[in-house]
Order: sequence, then C-alpha cells, then structure tokens
Amino acid sequence: GRGGDVFRFVQEQENIDFREAVELLADKYHIELHYENAGGANDSHRGTKRARLLEANEEAQKFFVSQILTEEALPARKLLAGRNFSQQDCARFGCGYAPQGWDNLVRHLADKGFTQQEMLDAGLARQGARGIYDYFRGRATWPIRDSTGRTLGFGARKLYDDDSIAAKYINTPDTQLYHKNQVLYGIDLAKPQIVKKRQVVIVEGYTDVMAMHLAGVDTAVATCGTAFGEEHAKIVRRLISDDSLGGVQLTGPL
Repeated sequence: GRGGDVFRFVQEQENIDFREAVELLADKYHIELHYENAGGANDSHRGTKRARLLEANEEAQKFFVSQILTEEALPARKLLAGRNFSQQDCARFGCGYAPQGWDNLVRHLADKGFTQQEMLDAGLARQGARGIYDYFRGRATWPIRDSTGRTLGFGARKLYDDDSIAAKYINTPDTQLYHKNQVLYGIDLAKPQIVKKRQVVIVEGYTDVMAMHLAGVDTAVATCGTAFGEEHAKIVRRLISDDSLGGVQLTGPL
C-alpha cells in the first residue's frame, strides 16, 4: 500500500489542506484542538467554538428535516411537489421546514445544551427586545454544506405573504463558518463528479441544483445569493487539484 498517515489520506480523499484535514477529523471525533501559533489562546478558542457552531447547525438541520412532514409544513411540501420532487428527492438534498412562531428552534437547541450566544454566533437566532428568536421562520430550508458534508449555514424560501422578512430567499448571515462568497450549494453532492469530470455547472438556486442532479447533471452547484466569484473559483480549484481553471468547464450564469 501507499505510505502516509491518516491526515494525508483525508487530504487526498477530500481535496483539502492539512489544517482542514485536522479540523475535519477533530470535528468528527469530538477532539478539542489547541493551536500553538501566533494566535495563542484565541486560536484555540476559535477551534472549539467552530466545532460547537458546526454541531448547532447539524442539530438545526435535523430539526428542520423533522418539521417538513408536519401539517404546518404543507406549503413547503406543495412547493417542492410542484417542481416534481419526491419525498425521497427532498431527503437526499436535505430539504426542511422552519416552523412559524417565535422561538421553536431556539427552544429545541436550548434543550440540546446550546447557549443563546452559540445560537446567535451560528446565525440561527437573532436578538430581539424580548430575548432571542429564530432567524428562519415559516420557510422552506436547504442546508448549505462544505465539500466534506459539514453544514455551514442555510438557505430559506419565503412561503407566507405575512412573512416579516420581505425577501423571497434569505441565507445565514456571515458567521465564523458561513461566508456567502465562499460557499456553493450542492458542492458536497457534486464533488465526486467534479473531481472525475473536471466540470462544474453553475446554476441559480437550490431547486435548480436538485433538478439538474436528478436529470443526470451531477456536477451542478449554486451560489447562494451572490455572483460566482474568485472565492468560489478557489473551491473548484481545490477539487480539481489544479493551479488554474484552465481546461475546466464552467457552465452557467457567471
């Protein structure tokens, strides 16, 4: 067999650098990292905090998925069914539902041991005059993951006319984990074929990614409320292990 350690193996399997491989394994096996560099204690805290925010997002995703089958979520199911997505399709892409109300997710996460500050830092809650409340309410949801499948944030579509947020689509605000110019929806599902085919198809939205994959275009990803930029290109470069995008086919509205 080939030489090397588990970190090198993960780097090669996931097309990520050494630090990301260490953090990925630490997240997976619940190991607290301590960084010995200029960042000192602050860097160590960031590593611990990052793991907690990832856990909060994973728990939020489980919650949203559990809600999609409730009676209240009928508008979300109708939206997806209207685009010919089956329940199995929705499960594959992680479609969920953020219930109406004030603090359904906040209370759920509190029961799971997360602090209010962690919920705020993950972009899952906002501070109001009467305490913190759910950021995503009464919307269909999609998990936005990195290339290794970790949930960094969410996209959510408006379902009700009386939504207090007018925007049709909203995303997790910028957090330690989530930066809209550094994420591509569907990258976790498309990665194996992007690596194999050296091709990326850029589409506009979450349901576009779903439709493309189900039609056999399994290299489709979407930007999340922003144009395809240099940071997005870096994600693609890492996956194809190349210094440039020369020879790689980018298709879609760039």
